[in-house]
Amino acid sequence: MKAVVFEAYSATPKIQNVPDPTPVEHGVVVKVMATGVCRSDWHGWVGHDPDIELPHVPGHELAGVIEAVGKQVSKWKIGDRVTVPFVAGCGSCPQCHSGNHQVCDDQFQPGFTHWGSFAQYVGLHYADINLVALPQEIDFNTAASLGCRFVTSFRAVVDQGRVRGGDWVAVHGCGGVGLSAIMIATALGANVIAIDIDDDSLNLAKEIGAVATINARKITNVSDAIKEMTGGGVDVSLDALGSPITCFNSISSLKKRGKHIQVGLLVGDDSRPNLPMDIVVANELEIIGSHGMQAYRYPQMMEMIRVGKLSPEKLIGNLISLEQSIEALMNMDKFETTGVSIISQF
Repeated sequence: MKAVVFEAYSATPKIQNVPDPTPVEHGVVVKVMATGVCRSDWHGWVGHDPDIELPHVPGHELAGVIEAVGKQVSKWKIGDRVTVPFVAGCGSCPQCHSGNHQVCDDQFQPGFTHWGSFAQYVGLHYADINLVALPQEIDFNTAASLGCRFVTSFRAVVDQGRVRGGDWVAVHGCGGVGLSAIMIATALGANVIAIDIDDDSLNLAKEIGAVATINARKITNVSDAIKEMTGGGVDVSLDALGSPITCFNSISSLKKRGKHIQVGLLVGDDSRPNLPMDIVVANELEIIGSHGMQAYRYPQMMEMIRVGKLSPEKLIGNLISLEQSIEALMNMDKFETTGVSIISQF
């Protein structure tokens, strides 16, 4: 099969012909029909993920059709249209038994623990636990755009943040994760403030429901601006980018007893930022992490998409080829594109 392969961290990936995957006993092989290009793939490419063994094929936001089935798989058959969470549970550890597959002790992550979906085919493990059926109403490009961004945002907003109608919500960073969070929180009836440094991204945030925007390049104190807009702070704030600045601003913009949800990855020297713990204690703030979403939680999100309450296809920016994905991957840290880039040509 044709695949994007990198043989050293930060080295230019290349298109190579590599062996087709075969299904493990509890897994399947999926013909990839569409896959997203995500900043998490960039983190893996530059070496921020210790689980990656070289040479490696990136890609974890995928949708496709089952091509082959392992002999222990009972719920799926060849020809089924599927997607998969980017964190897949083993089904056997204490976390999985408690229903928290997204923090599985022995998790399978296509594009990280194993070769991913920047390829014509991808092997997926623990299929009966982790695969998600795609309704006919949802096309492959839209399904791939759900990827880790939309589903991570769904869990962050719905399950971790418990956002309700009338809440004030701040979203710091309007990339794929942030725009997804804005759309989801708006669908729940929240009043969303979008914060970014790019006016095009902020304009898109307005189009999908943000009631106010802040360009952090033009405002001296983001937290004060948010508190002024809301009369004291937001109920829930998400750091959808992952930087010491956005993390600090997110916590500082909360009202008393508000929730900060950390969604964006902080890596390297930024992984342990200085936090305003004085106001965390004084104002009884909550700091909550959010990492993926379990396969069994997809139906609520899928139904909201099916009936039109959520429109993730509006977040798709570019449809590109496997060859074009190399440049898109390498430039992820430059934030030059608006919306989600989807590989749809293999």
